[in-house]
Amino acid sequence: MPDSPPRPRPPGTIRIGTVAGSDVLVSSSWFLVAGLIAIIVAPRIEASEPGLGAWKYVAGLAFAVILYLSVLLHEASHAIVAKRLGFPVGPITLHFLGGMTSIEGEARKPRQEFLIAVVGPLTSLAVGIVAVGLWFVTPEGLLLVAVEGLAGANLLVGLLNLVPGLPLDGGRVLKSLVWQVSGNAHRGTIVAGWTGRATAAAALLWPVFQEQLTGTPPTILDFALALIVAAFLWSGATAAMSAARLRSRLPRLVGRQLARRTLAVPGDLPLAEAVRRAQEAQAGSLVTVTSDGHPVGIVSEAALNATPEDRRPWVATSTVARTLDDGLRLPATIAGEDLVTAISRHPAAEYLLVEEDGSICGVLVTVDVDRAFREAGR
Repeated sequence: MPDSPPRPRPPGTIRIGTVAGSDVLVSSSWFLVAGLIAIIVAPRIEASEPGLGAWKYVAGLAFAVILYLSVLLHEASHAIVAKRLGFPVGPITLHFLGGMTSIEGEARKPRQEFLIAVVGPLTSLAVGIVAVGLWFVTPEGLLLVAVEGLAGANLLVGLLNLVPGLPLDGGRVLKSLVWQVSGNAHRGTIVAGWTGRATAAAALLWPVFQEQLTGTPPTILDFALALIVAAFLWSGATAAMSAARLRSRLPRLVGRQLARRTLAVPGDLPLAEAVRRAQEAQAGSLVTVTSDGHPVGIVSEAALNATPEDRRPWVATSTVARTLDDGLRLPATIAGEDLVTAISRHPAAEYLLVEEDGSICGVLVTVDVDRAFREAGR
């Protein structure tokens, strides 16, 4: 199957380059967090290099860039492992709360889920450990401030991402472990989703207990950040659980079972005669073929219905048929997520299902798939 066409860049993002073959996008929200980082670290920079004035904020912005380069390294590790495991990988997006790597498709084995998820936090921890090592040999000044911040931020990111709750990487690790033990990926997602919701609740309550645990009274910014993080975690966990429930229906979608009986006719056969033969054979679809029986087109049900009956004797069947390109030929064995992915990559009303020997199995109609999916959820 050919690669899908490039997707348009999401609104509000800027492309800054590519890493590991994936576009790197920066969300407009990143500039807000970069400004916040500059303001937060400015007092530490001033203490390290007195007299910088407004330049301390410029130094703070530079630190924000360095910090997000380590975030990019975290996300790139996800992308590299996913590609090596055979998954198509979309853009890497840097945003307010860190980064996100777009990986198409779902892991088929617990091991794949585990490897893709765990490599990100391990990369952050590795960067943090290296920065800790550099701290011992870095002289006092701005460079030491950067090394300290890089060490602390990456160790914190690595550890927090290992918290076993979706949508964090640790949640995917937990999902893979539950999946491995139970043999059920859906159950793994639900368990990790609920722990993600519990993590969201803990993040929301953190400022309430912050002073008791750390001795530092919470500020309005602490409450605001706790609310943002909690909302992100709760919505991510909820979305993952909803998607898991939808995917649990997918195994019931089997292409061969949904295919309509198909009649093959010559492309130059009058449409009226083709319809008559299909009705006689109790076929629900028509495929045009060459003289040697090779399928070349699928008759569009919409185009057929739009053709007046009094014109059908004078219209060739091929005039209401869509030419079969690669995206419209699917194996008769296709089912579940593979079926949904194939349809989403090449949207159409009808698809030809073919057997391994190239013979016609039937025609798969999108409305039949939609109906079966809805019925599977009842």
